[in-house]
Amino acid sequence: MLTPAVYTSTAKIFLSATQPPAAGSGNQPATYAVSTDDLARYLDVLNAPSVMEPLRERLGLAPDTPLSVSGEVAQTSNIMTITATGGDPSLLARIANEAGPVLADVATKKFSPLLAANGQAVEATPITPATVPAEPVSPNAKRNLLLGALLGLALGMGLALLRHTLDTKVRTEDDIKALSPRPILGDMPTVKSAKNGLLSLESDPHGRHAESIRRLRTNILFVDVTTGGHSFVITSSVPGEGKTTTTINLALAMADAGSKVLLIDGDLRNPSVARTMGLDGAFGLTTLLLGQADPDDVIQRWRTSTLHVLPAGPVPPNPSELLGSEPMEVLFGKLSHEFDFILVDSPPVVPVVDAVLINKLTHGLIMVVGADRTKKRDLASAVQSLETVGAPVAGFALNMVSASSSTTHRYGYYGYNRGADTKQGRRAKKRAEARHEA
Repeated sequence: MLTPAVYTSTAKIFLSATQPPAAGSGNQPATYAVSTDDLARYLDVLNAPSVMEPLRERLGLAPDTPLSVSGEVAQTSNIMTITATGGDPSLLARIANEAGPVLADVATKKFSPLLAANGQAVEATPITPATVPAEPVSPNAKRNLLLGALLGLALGMGLALLRHTLDTKVRTEDDIKALSPRPILGDMPTVKSAKNGLLSLESDPHGRHAESIRRLRTNILFVDVTTGGHSFVITSSVPGEGKTTTTINLALAMADAGSKVLLIDGDLRNPSVARTMGLDGAFGLTTLLLGQADPDDVIQRWRTSTLHVLPAGPVPPNPSELLGSEPMEVLFGKLSHEFDFILVDSPPVVPVVDAVLINKLTHGLIMVVGADRTKKRDLASAVQSLETVGAPVAGFALNMVSASSSTTHRYGYYGYNRGADTKQGRRAKKRAEARHEA
């Protein structure tokens, strides 16, 4: 659209050689056709300075004014087509009309010595005079816009295809659905208030993360109905997807519902449940498996809730052997009768086989997937490994979802304590506290 407009104006002339009659004869001037060689010579010198300078003088233009003139000779006649190109339509018509007579005059004096010697002259007879052009020949806005749209569409599709090909990470639920038909049980936003701890059920019980954990708890109850059990192993494909934080908050949510819940740290290679919850992790699951203590001695109750925590204990040299041992099976069977729900935080699936061993004892496996962190190939490898050994995923939990794509953001968030941050809410809270103290 910013390209300067270019116009063309065309004139057709007939070039001929004329010879004046003899003095006193009373005859008309004789006209002869210009030879083909002469026509070719005239065409070659059309843009020569010897033609352009007289043309500028006739048009009243400055000596350095640029002129763009081209010519074409018909093969079957002496007709020459002269085309002037530029940005001023009116000037172009004048240039095309005056170029023929100027060329004929210059050709007689300088480029046709034989004609000049015989007293002959070259004349340019107008056939089709040039007119002022109404439309530019360039740019063709409609054509350019159409070509631009087509090229833009092709480029956009190419970039989209390239991005899809090079995008190796799981970002949305659709990426998970493309790898497994198992249901998506929930999506959790990133825990941003790390200064208050990662336990959102404690630090921000009415926040979006806490609400998403409760929604995950509700959906797991439906999985519980289909599996016929009350124990689940929570794992991920690779480290760093937030499985431990999700497991702890999920256990807190189940305990808030009134269930007696046991949270077991089954990650004997890198235990983190006790550290995250601020509990003593010196004794735990490995202590029980080695027969050095009873469950009542190492299982710790979380404050005054119905949540009980069994830390991992000392890191053993053979985690897989302990988790797949007979004492582990006996212990888990005993604990299953004492608690309503058991959640086991296990190591990731891709690096080690521990999650598969624990899954043999539980009734379902929940796979935590970190949005924008988990690679599709790692998740596909984990799902394939579990299906190969007959331990399919019961459901997925998409973690670390951005606020713009989370379910709570899409449908609006309704908190239980929306008025708590308003002046009216704060005044009501102070009155309630005063009544309680009284």
